[in-house]
Amino acid sequence: MAIDVTIPSPGESINEVTLGSWLKREGEWVDKDDLLVEIESDKATLELLAPAAGALKIGAKGGSTQKVGAIVGVIDPAAVRPATAAAKPATGAEAKPTMTTSAASPDVRATSMAKKIAAEKGVTLTEVSGSGPAGRVMKADVLAASDKSTPVSTPAAAAPHMMPEPRGGTRAVRRETMTKLRQRIAARLVEAQHTAAMLTTFNEVDMTEIMRLRAEHKDSFEKQHGVGLGFMGFFVKAAVSALQKYPRVNAYIVGDEIEFHDYCDVAVAVGTDRGLVVPVVRNAETLSFAGIEGGIKALALKARDGKLTVDEMTGGTFTISNGGVYGSLMSTPILNPPQSGILGMHAIKKRPIEDPKNPGQIVLRPMMYLALSYDHRIVDGSEAVSFLVHIKDCIEKPERLLLGV
Repeated sequence: MAIDVTIPSPGESINEVTLGSWLKREGEWVDKDDLLVEIESDKATLELLAPAAGALKIGAKGGSTQKVGAIVGVIDPAAVRPATAAAKPATGAEAKPTMTTSAASPDVRATSMAKKIAAEKGVTLTEVSGSGPAGRVMKADVLAASDKSTPVSTPAAAAPHMMPEPRGGTRAVRRETMTKLRQRIAARLVEAQHTAAMLTTFNEVDMTEIMRLRAEHKDSFEKQHGVGLGFMGFFVKAAVSALQKYPRVNAYIVGDEIEFHDYCDVAVAVGTDRGLVVPVVRNAETLSFAGIEGGIKALALKARDGKLTVDEMTGGTFTISNGGVYGSLMSTPILNPPQSGILGMHAIKKRPIEDPKNPGQIVLRPMMYLALSYDHRIVDGSEAVSFLVHIKDCIEKPERLLLGV
């Protein structure tokens, strides 16, 4: 009896997904739990595994949009098992995905999206260095290695008399379908601006003490805990301290009620080749610096490899976004609904300030602008300013983080 290959539900409220490129061919023998194809929802990329061993019949094209529960293939367990497939369990060799184009190589570890882009752009995957875990080739790696696509020229309108014909350059136009994730990001950003009374307050923080502590202890910290000591650990700790002191910033508006949380689930914005995702560090108030840094690193690796689950990206009570890693000097971050606050970190630049220990004297210090966007319906302006000042004090006097004050 044939067994259907169906689209599973990636999570609550998700009704449709985009099918990636099939990693197995029509009629090919597959074993149970072999990876058949990747599916992309607006929140995560998931793997669709073979529910049983048998011959695969593909029922839907890669790149198509499919409803949750749709049948995209069939496996016939009664088919005759090829000799090569029968020998596989004995030899321990794993079947490797192949593609019908010379741009792909069965010996290269790559995501299905990377293989699809490679096929479209004629990129040979064996010549691409992978940036993903274990050297896996990601979509961004293929795009970086590809040549510029051939422009599609558009005829210029005939102009009377004079205008000289332009030489060089191009007026090509190109369109591509937004991914489900990008569509979801766009919808949520618009939702935040339409449903919240969003306001942003700014401050600046002297990073001298944090940089000194990090330089002094980073080697021993990494040796002891197996993870690097970054700035994010300090800012998550400072945010937790501020959230506990100003709980409205950690709350939601639900209808005509305010939902308070006695825990701090801090979402950390991570940029990927598929768009911005915000995986959540659960119960950050209970974690040590090592626990925070380790949690962020694990989530970031999963995000860049497209392996985050829906649960790992939902339910945060506060968000931190570090635009400084991209060189941003100042920005106004947009709320992540239904959260009431988001902290924006920025690039560290040396600026002249008055020496707090020697009034009247000007010194150069490594400074960072901070931005707190908040929902003014629930958080008052004075409370938001005090929240940001509390974070500033924690960073400039890191002993507060150690003493919990």
